[in-house]
Amino acid sequence: MEKLKSSITNMVLVLTGIAVITGSILAVVNNVTEEPIALQKEKTLAEGIKTVMGGGELVVAKTDTVTQTDDKGKTLTYVIYSAQDSNHKDIGAAVESTTGAFGGDLKILVGFDLDGNILGYTLLEHAETPGLGAKADKWFQKGGKGCIIGKNPETNVLLVTKDTRKTDNKQGEIDAITASTITSRAFLHAVNSAYDAYKTTNVDAHSGASKQSKSEHKKELKK
Repeated sequence: MEKLKSSITNMVLVLTGIAVITGSILAVVNNVTEEPIALQKEKTLAEGIKTVMGGGELVVAKTDTVTQTDDKGKTLTYVIYSAQDSNHKDIGAAVESTTGAFGGDLKILVGFDLDGNILGYTLLEHAETPGLGAKADKWFQKGGKGCIIGKNPETNVLLVTKDTRKTDNKQGEIDAITASTITSRAFLHAVNSAYDAYKTTNVDAHSGASKQSKSEHKKELKK
């Protein structure tokens, strides 16, 4: 019996030791990888802003955080990067927008010019079925079957063709990704929501959205 107690005690000590060592290793790995991951995200974002705003040398003149409440009462947050060209002339903004899609959250970055026309977009994160995310990244680009580039959410109905806009019953203008209507709807919802958030930076607070300045800075995005 004494031997059995000793064996159990030794087993507990060994397992505890393994848990402590494993936890320490994971903590070290997390500390080592945390900064590179953060830097990679920042690099991806900087490249994304350049891409959706048409390329070239850009300056992020100001970053705003806009919060809005959807029709289900959920608070949504948008990050707006107001951009200037190399001559410090305002050219529009890139807007981060996140919405729920088929597989999880879908985060996009959309570029708008000063009139609200879409200059470009890129997917930052998605949890869609493998293949669907890649399709969404190409499907709505210039030349794609569901192209949204050059369109304006104010004057164009950026919904899939089988849907109608509730405010005026106009039919959607965008072809959905083949066999992926849910992902297409989520993507277009993110684009329209990004535009709504963008409008709040160009009008008075009468828009109904609450806007908080996240930071004020200038950052040059080099080629």
